[in-house]
Amino acid sequence: MTLLAFIFLLAFLPAESARSKYPPKAASNPVFGPRQVYGLLNGSVTVKCFYPPTRVNRHDRKYWCRVSDLGCMTVVSTSGYTGPDYQGRASITDHPQAENFQINISELTMADAGTYQCGVGVNGRGLSHKVSLDVSEGPHVPEGAELFYVKLHSTLTVSCSFGEENESKRKFLCKMEKTGCRNIIDSYRNIDEDYTGRALLSNVEPPGSFSIVITQMGWEDSGLYLCGVGFYGEDGETKELDVHVYEDANVPQGKPTIIGVKGSSATFECHYEPLKKSSVKYWCKWRQNGCAKIIDSSGYVSDLYEGRVAMYDNPSNKTFTIILNQLKDSDKGYYWCMTNEEKEQQSSTELKIIEGEPGLKGKKEVEAQVGSRVDLTCSYPCKYYSYQKYWCKWNSPTCTPMPASDQRQPGPDVTCDTDNKTVILSFDSVTKADEGCYWCGVKHDGLFGETMAVNLWVTEGRSAGPSPELLDAEAPSHAGGGFAPQGRAHSDAGVQSAAASESSDQSHGPNTLVLALSPIGAVLLIVVTAFAVFKYRQLKRSDLVSVGSYRTNISMSDFESVKEYSASNNACVKESQETQIGGDEFIATAATPESAAETKKAKRNSKEDADLAYSTFLLTSGSIAQGGAGGDSAAPAVSPPNWEGQI
Repeated sequence: MTLLAFIFLLAFLPAESARSKYPPKAASNPVFGPRQVYGLLNGSVTVKCFYPPTRVNRHDRKYWCRVSDLGCMTVVSTSGYTGPDYQGRASITDHPQAENFQINISELTMADAGTYQCGVGVNGRGLSHKVSLDVSEGPHVPEGAELFYVKLHSTLTVSCSFGEENESKRKFLCKMEKTGCRNIIDSYRNIDEDYTGRALLSNVEPPGSFSIVITQMGWEDSGLYLCGVGFYGEDGETKELDVHVYEDANVPQGKPTIIGVKGSSATFECHYEPLKKSSVKYWCKWRQNGCAKIIDSSGYVSDLYEGRVAMYDNPSNKTFTIILNQLKDSDKGYYWCMTNEEKEQQSSTELKIIEGEPGLKGKKEVEAQVGSRVDLTCSYPCKYYSYQKYWCKWNSPTCTPMPASDQRQPGPDVTCDTDNKTVILSFDSVTKADEGCYWCGVKHDGLFGETMAVNLWVTEGRSAGPSPELLDAEAPSHAGGGFAPQGRAHSDAGVQSAAASESSDQSHGPNTLVLALSPIGAVLLIVVTAFAVFKYRQLKRSDLVSVGSYRTNISMSDFESVKEYSASNNACVKESQETQIGGDEFIATAATPESAAETKKAKRNSKEDADLAYSTFLLTSGSIAQGGAGGDSAAPAVSPPNWEGQI
């Protein structure tokens, strides 16, 4: 018994695997048509059959035959043959551009009821589809299912209308199964997990009508569907939709999933078949209640994505490319490539965000003064060595590349330093017009790859001349005497007095020389120590900044307001929160009164430390000089510098 059960499991498991790997039998048949058609006695019926649009199929024979025990006897064909019982009442018309052919039978009799086949080529050779014809006396004929012949990985678009009286009712699409009708999507924002990100329901005109779009159609999507209002099996109305999926080698294969690194970029390629030159392409992010448009080919860019997204149209290969950079966690989701033409091929792609290290690196924010030289630098890894590198300035809705070259060109120029693996965008003399968002990127075989965004701010330059305070401090000596800051002349006098004492004592021999040099060494040690303490405490609160040809220590708190203003005007990155309802919400932070008070305190403490160190040096050097001279010469009285009113 156990052995039999084991054999049963071995036989069962491969069958399940095969069903998941290969298309269903119905889907693998390339010719498709209605399963059942109805006609009234003495009336007429029209049957439409679809076939793959290959060159052979377009020119091959199409036929309609009746199934019997002897085979399938031809009723009518495109080669000109018509069966004896159907002369004058059966016709067949081929529509190669529409990828279908139609059969029309008039003056129906009860004997016409039965099983038929529509096909391509020779009767019963595989490229055929069975159709059941039912003839009744009336008065009403059941409505047959609407047929949809959809290419694998392409898009299904369905329109359903139930009148203005049903406008407020629940709208839905469900798929018929053995246990009932499985809900796919409805107007209450319920959606089956297998259709998340690729199914969309939208209300359209006239009232009571709606459309359903399903992208990335697979073999498993073939079958019978119902679109309706109300609830299935309870109330409302429904309409049958018979969907058949077939494979076509000419359908471009897009990536169903793209993985992007946080802080880097992602590239989406959209395929389309233009029906008219004025077709507008657009890209949107899927929501259960709609698809929020991000960018389109007419120039529109959503405020939330300014500086982050660009569109490139390539009519020669019927594609348009979307680049989304500066990726963040909120960017994950499903994105749709669409056009304003209903019959256009549409596609959807899932974007997943992971933690990682971007390939392109560089300074993301650069500030420069008008007229100065600026280099925007972007480093790339070894894997991009053979790729084409470029810089571009973002200008809604695109970013036109400036390819890198090894030679320097006049004006804004892009050079590639292959030794250091860097791409540099140089401005000899930057202007206010150069301010904006710049992208560094790579291309390979004409396809766009990774990008990195840099924001360039250009500020009005300061005066090149030194400030009046610096001019006064460094002014040359006047006739008859020199100018020195208060307290510094007394310090020099003290040093000169000590030197004089040393000179007068040189004749006293080696002991006298040692005694004279000791105070000088102590003075130098104190000077070095005081200066080190002063510089350490000052640098702890400030950074060295170049202003023109001078260098000065300025507290970095002076620049906080400038940084806050720059951050709020960053054209590349907009810190925002996306809300389901309402407009875009931007968050900005301002300095608090407490932080301002701490800044002033830091400045005051830095100046007090300087005063204390300087006073200590003067007093100590004076007393040591007096002691070292043995009372032979007296240092002049020194008072601490007066900083009253200057703090």
